[in-house]
Amino acid sequence: MNMVDRLNALDRRWVFLLMGLAVAVPILWIGITGNTFPETPTPAAAAVFKAVEDQPEGTRVLVAFDYDPASAGELQPMATALLHQCAQRKLKIVCIALWPLGGNMAQQTIAEVIRADYPAMREGEDFVNLGYQAGNEGVMKVVLTDFKKAFPVDARGQATADLPILQGVQTVKDFPLLLNVSAGYPGSKEWVQYVVSASEGKVKMVAGCTGVQSPQMYPYFPGQLAGILGAIKGAAEYESLVNQSIGGDVAPKYREAQRRMAPQLFGHLLMVALIVAGNTLFFMGRKGARA
Repeated sequence: MNMVDRLNALDRRWVFLLMGLAVAVPILWIGITGNTFPETPTPAAAAVFKAVEDQPEGTRVLVAFDYDPASAGELQPMATALLHQCAQRKLKIVCIALWPLGGNMAQQTIAEVIRADYPAMREGEDFVNLGYQAGNEGVMKVVLTDFKKAFPVDARGQATADLPILQGVQTVKDFPLLLNVSAGYPGSKEWVQYVVSASEGKVKMVAGCTGVQSPQMYPYFPGQLAGILGAIKGAAEYESLVNQSIGGDVAPKYREAQRRMAPQLFGHLLMVALIVAGNTLFFMGRKGARA
């Protein structure tokens, strides 16, 4: 049996073992050393960072948590980095959700970022979680005319009309920046279609999406969308920008996307190598059969 025949007859379990090593070794290496691979931000990710960075201190921003725990692997690092940058810039953060569990994701992110690292920020004055509101596009239409009617109370049950952070807010147009983290419907696409397009240019929007949803959103950049983060790769690029701008020691929770990129990188490289090897063996075998 020649070498080509031996490779063609290779037990597929060796391939599974190689893939296991390609994923496990980078995870162990990062766990031991604490290092992550450098990221080169794309224009779409850099635009998200710039959109937040350009907001003057004290600006109100609206953050829509349109995802649930099933998509947290891709989206939670984005949400964490977004609130981290907003808090560092001393922006006033208003969180909402159009997904039933989105309010819980907002509360979790607030606890991990604001309550843990920015204790001077006061709930109701510097940040607030308005929780989940049912209605999908209906809610989006209402916030264009009366924001507090769409969200009459916050997650604590306090009337939004009494919250200092929302004083002067009549419609969604009073938020110069909308940050949306989305796993599907309703999400980024609907925010663009029903809010951004109807806001007469008064609402700038950036979005973080899952890998499945991202291809639908890239055509909106850089028009209706000022920036976009696509899947865990976009989250890692954005994380690196935020961490570099803040400097100093970076907590592991603010490097989660970068940490997750390493096994994905080596897994993809192995897949490409196996595809090349498989096609090479195929053509070598066909050439040998003709001979």
